[in-house]
Amino acid sequence: MCYCNFREAESMSKRRGNAQQFEFQAEVSRLMDIIIHSLYSNKDIFLRELISNASDALDKIRFLSLTDKEILGEGDDTKLEIQIKLDKEKRILTIRDRGIGMTKEDLIKNLGTIAKSGTSAFVEKMQTSGDLNLIGQFGVGFYSVYLVADNVEVISKHNDDKQHVWESKADGSFVVSEDTYNEPLGRGTEIRLHLREEAGEYLEESKLKELVKRYSEFINFPIYIWSTKEVDVEVPADEEEESSESSSSEEETEEDAEKTEDEDAEKKPKTKTVKETNSEWELLNDVKAIWLRNPKEVTEEEYTKFYQTLAKDFSEDKPLSWSHFTAEGDVEFKAVLFVPPKAPHDLYESYYNANKSNLKLYVRRVFISDEFDELLPKYLNFLKGLVDSDTLPLNVSREMLQQHSSLKTIKKKLIRKALDMIRKLAEEDPDESNDKEKKADVEKSDDDEKRGQYTRFWNEFGKSIKLGIIEDAANRNRLAKLLRFESTKSDGKLTSLDQYISRMKSGQKDIFYLTGTSKEQLDNSPFLERLKKKGYEVIFFTDPVDEYLMQYLMDYEDKKFQNVSKEGLKLGKDSKDKELKESYKELTKWWKGALASDNVDDVKLSNRLADTPCVVVTSKFGWSANMEKIMQSQTLSDSAKQAYMRGKRVLEINPRHPIIKELRERVVKNPEDESVKHTAQLIYQTALMESGFALPDPKDFASRIYSSVKSSLNINPDATVEEEDDTEEPAEAETPANEATPEAESANADSQKDEL
Repeated sequence: MCYCNFREAESMSKRRGNAQQFEFQAEVSRLMDIIIHSLYSNKDIFLRELISNASDALDKIRFLSLTDKEILGEGDDTKLEIQIKLDKEKRILTIRDRGIGMTKEDLIKNLGTIAKSGTSAFVEKMQTSGDLNLIGQFGVGFYSVYLVADNVEVISKHNDDKQHVWESKADGSFVVSEDTYNEPLGRGTEIRLHLREEAGEYLEESKLKELVKRYSEFINFPIYIWSTKEVDVEVPADEEEESSESSSSEEETEEDAEKTEDEDAEKKPKTKTVKETNSEWELLNDVKAIWLRNPKEVTEEEYTKFYQTLAKDFSEDKPLSWSHFTAEGDVEFKAVLFVPPKAPHDLYESYYNANKSNLKLYVRRVFISDEFDELLPKYLNFLKGLVDSDTLPLNVSREMLQQHSSLKTIKKKLIRKALDMIRKLAEEDPDESNDKEKKADVEKSDDDEKRGQYTRFWNEFGKSIKLGIIEDAANRNRLAKLLRFESTKSDGKLTSLDQYISRMKSGQKDIFYLTGTSKEQLDNSPFLERLKKKGYEVIFFTDPVDEYLMQYLMDYEDKKFQNVSKEGLKLGKDSKDKELKESYKELTKWWKGALASDNVDDVKLSNRLADTPCVVVTSKFGWSANMEKIMQSQTLSDSAKQAYMRGKRVLEINPRHPIIKELRERVVKNPEDESVKHTAQLIYQTALMESGFALPDPKDFASRIYSSVKSSLNINPDATVEEEDDTEEPAEAETPANEATPEAESANADSQKDEL
């Protein structure tokens, strides 16, 4: 920037006598500081963010005009469009819209003093990943202008206020003043960027046209650029040239002279071609709205570009899937749905409290709102897209539109299409194929792009499918088909319920599962010992929401679900069961009495153990050990109320284990033996901990362990800890800090004498 322009920009605010100065809110200052000092190479994003904001402003005024036509004004103000203009001499780039505009309060609030909710989240994201490309998703895209400009003016006129100017050089403050010197806008906003020296490429028309084509091709309002072109124009030739060219020789014959006269009579006046410079508004986005086109005519690249514009997601990843369809019948509408490549940072924050919707609602090509959470249930709020209805009324309030009967029909059809889209995502993934021959054929097709796509979807949005099973009873079975999990036979890969059922052993009636905090913990669980030996497959559920999920998903394809850490596990009958039960009758009865104070409901022989002496299981309809942990970790949990939901605990013992066999012999000999009681209690506490429960009295458990250690080391049980010597050493006298010693006083006196 030349010094004259810098001084002009610097003195601009000084010429405004009514200018008010404001300080940026702290979070905004942090954000701007990061942007200004960013080494981010893709500075092109600023234009798409400004165009996106302009489009939003135009959407708002068009929506208001549905119920109040006079709000658009007259003349040029009725043209809902975006204009881009360059001033190469002054190095100013201008973006103008005829949207709703901003009042003085809006300028102060929206552009400086109050940080939006996404500001902090974006700052944190920037500090970890350094990717400015996602700035639009956090609602703070305007500040990307400081990637290319060192001074920014925002001139805005709202129907309810006078025209005002906001200006900042990103120096920690901004000024706002009434605009009495620029041309009246009528309505809307004009943003002037005083470009930095190194941002000169954005003064080239070709560069701006390229950016609009790349990022903003599918904006629903016309985008114009003030284009300057050199054109060839035919102008009359000079008279002197005409006379010299038309002169003929006197030596021509009479016949030649007659022919020349005839030809001259037929010729038009002579002209020449010259270059002229013309300037006019050139339309940059003349592409028809994608959702109005035939899906067969839309390319994959066009869908990807449309998604990026719609979702403000300009990352390199394209959407995982999309569905473009037209619904006909009583309610007619067109829709395009997208599955994003990644989950938003706040997808599950305040899930039940926040009304989030990523679908834009149009009525007859007119944008109505992007806050209609009635279009999709909460568990599908990760989908992006739009709905354009010909059935819904235009000129009614948003509240009345929400209660319109057609919305329920639209919602039902959207859910069905969304689930079909996700199901298709799984079907097209070669890794999801259950048929080995089919899988081999797919591998030969070299369709590696779709390999693993459903796993990527599940890792990002799997929790939403689980929440859908909990919330949407009507679609529970369809959602259950989309569930994925690891199991004892999945080799570290995700598997489905259909694949699990296809591998079930003959005669197996239940689907076995186990809940916990990690796959490693569950894989080593004693509850799986017998199941693994017999070749049964067990599903691992490691997400806290899985505990709630299994309270709603009771069965699938006529197969019941069985938690292998609860009562009711059936693995077939053993011919020796009755004999074993009878031989351990005395031990189980004695042990149940010994554990009466521990709220143990029963002691039984186990059919699920192989190498472990015993485990603690819960009743079929009570909380599992994992659920108890989840509930105890709740901030506002009430232990008194939780006692009602805790399952009855049952100690299951392994009749074939040497420890249990020896304990039975000891109890038969002397049921009152204190050492036997001590051992039985220690075994129970160990089983309780190994089964995933929290010990009610860790101190008692530790004491019993130490007693056993003493016994194994042949230490006398009555041996005590050696007492510490209580003799105290005399403490050295300390001189208080504020008292000087005689030596110090003497030294001070000597130094004073030296100074004198």
